[in-house]
Amino acid sequence: MKIAIVSQYYAPEAIRIPDTLARGLAARGHEVRVVTGYPNYPDGELFPGYKRRRNFVELIDGVSVRRVPLVISHSYNPLARFANYLTFAGSAALAHHFVRSADVVYVYATQMTPAIGPSIWRALFGTPYVMHIQDLWPESVTHSSMVGRGGAKKLIGALLDPWLRYLYRTASATIAIAPSMARMLAARGVPVERLHTVLNWDAAEASGSLGDSASRDDSNVSIVYAGNLGDHQSLDTVIRAADAVKHVANVTITIVGSGVAEKRLRALAETIGAHNVIFLGRIEPEKMGAIHAQSDFQIVSLKDLAIFDGTIPSKMQSSLSNGIPVITTVRGDVKQIVLANGLGFAVDPESVEQLADAFTLAGSIDSETRRLMGVAAREYYDREMSIHNGIAQIEKILVSASHHQRRGRATSS
Repeated sequence: MKIAIVSQYYAPEAIRIPDTLARGLAARGHEVRVVTGYPNYPDGELFPGYKRRRNFVELIDGVSVRRVPLVISHSYNPLARFANYLTFAGSAALAHHFVRSADVVYVYATQMTPAIGPSIWRALFGTPYVMHIQDLWPESVTHSSMVGRGGAKKLIGALLDPWLRYLYRTASATIAIAPSMARMLAARGVPVERLHTVLNWDAAEASGSLGDSASRDDSNVSIVYAGNLGDHQSLDTVIRAADAVKHVANVTITIVGSGVAEKRLRALAETIGAHNVIFLGRIEPEKMGAIHAQSDFQIVSLKDLAIFDGTIPSKMQSSLSNGIPVITTVRGDVKQIVLANGLGFAVDPESVEQLADAFTLAGSIDSETRRLMGVAAREYYDREMSIHNGIAQIEKILVSASHHQRRGRATSS
């Protein structure tokens, strides 16, 4: 089967679901082509070795990848950010000749704008498309710092809602990343018979860069946040909670990653004197194994927003696949998974006091209890989130969407 993947982000960027899926589908015998942008995430700077050129195609692990032009920006400026989203969507839509022969299009939807091109292709050529929803719109836009309060939020919501419902209606299938997200999407008009839930996987599982829990130092408890330093991650809460437990000598909080909030977060830690918080900046993916090997717990945090009930951040999969228990502030599915399976601690979002208590508790439990939590983490990951299971489920959905479209054409003729 010929499969086109449309994703604003792709290797070598750190968002790895699209490229691991592409390689996995290619390994299963499918012909895969990718339409994506020039790599610039998360800092909004073009990666070294790349120059913006029209019609640039490269071969990555046997997959043809077409880079299309876009306005590069990952700032707080709403106009610049929307220009980033919309210019990619427009450029991707114009790349239809590159994917014209596809049997089905897979859309990796961190934003909903990448679906613009596939929805047009469906109207013009009848090519079915499948949306893999990573973040719910319009809330991912209206609840961010890019948008002011009051009228602007309502206006953006009113403009986006009809378009989103059109996408949900015309997609041959929609994939949610968590059960609560699936329920939210059904309430927003996604036909239940075309709605699926597939938990994301940890891309590092494919590369063999998993940490070794046996190598962790029992004399200190290392609590790590590894990921994007952005608006929605509520890392202000993490730093203030760390400051509240800085008297606990054996507990350190390490923040790994970069993003638009990094400068502000470093300043906050310095201002309040949170000397037990260590910033390591961005770490190359191949070096993350050493970080995992020394992590006793990893933080999975988000703000207190209803849309996050149906979100499972990628750092959750990364922690569990490495056999590391988590401390989470994420409501909904993440909290339920952690508590029901003994994978760590769950507290209310944006509660400095509760998170500080969790840090203290993490520092007080014995190494054998931490080890058993880690074993439970890896067992849950293998059972529910593995890359093999995830790719197999998505492959089945894509094949079904393609066959359904073919049957429709045969019936109409």
